[in-house]
Amino acid sequence: MNRQADNGRNGARCGAICCTRIINLGVTRGQYEILRGVNLHIHCGELTAVIGGNGAGKTTLLKAIVGEIPYSGELIYLDEKETRASGPVIGYVPQKFDFDRSSPISVFDFFASFLSNKPVWLVRSKKLREEILQSLSRVGAQHLIDRKLGALSGGELQRVLLALALDPVPNLLLLDEPVSGIDHSGLRMFYKLVSDLRRQFDLSIILVSHDLGMVEKYADRVIFVNNKTVELCGTPEEVFSNGGVAELFGLNLRSRGKGTQC
Repeated sequence: MNRQADNGRNGARCGAICCTRIINLGVTRGQYEILRGVNLHIHCGELTAVIGGNGAGKTTLLKAIVGEIPYSGELIYLDEKETRASGPVIGYVPQKFDFDRSSPISVFDFFASFLSNKPVWLVRSKKLREEILQSLSRVGAQHLIDRKLGALSGGELQRVLLALALDPVPNLLLLDEPVSGIDHSGLRMFYKLVSDLRRQFDLSIILVSHDLGMVEKYADRVIFVNNKTVELCGTPEEVFSNGGVAELFGLNLRSRGKGTQC
């Protein structure tokens, strides 16, 4: 999915927005505090992985950034001169995408419903088809354009959702456990694809994941969410060698890493 904070489909890339600063972010629902005092500095061109136990607030953090839920604190976007920039284009792939798998809707129909205000059966133009093919080609999924959405495998569906999140190419891409339930081969392919896209488009990517092996291999930085806040931030080696993180995830403790508050 794609959320735009500007008014055009050809949104600025990371050259216009070089970093995202999250300042003292908190989320409360009713009397229940979910997150508090989250301070992060997300850099352009980096893949930042978010890890933590179940219910730690990882998905809540992404939903706050994308604007799906109210929050306290501040989100600031800066350009290359470190002056405030206008709101970014944000691409978002949610943790779950529920739909009727018996529906006859195709990948083309699915894309067209987001790209046009007209009924799908009225927008089957050659130009639109070429545009959708171009979007799908970014993730190597152009061959799926006429497939029924309900017939796609888990990995194929995630590629289609990722392609949609990249149309237009965002400044900030949020991925919430995008490969849950996909086999190891598909998992490895997806992470490599995301890493390649980061370099190709100079994207800022925030990815929630439980796949620690893939995070260690592909992430530039890791954020550990625990006790309703960001407890640790650093390189994968620093975070995974921290005693508290190693204990929570059952990792073999190597040299103890300190990490920092992002």
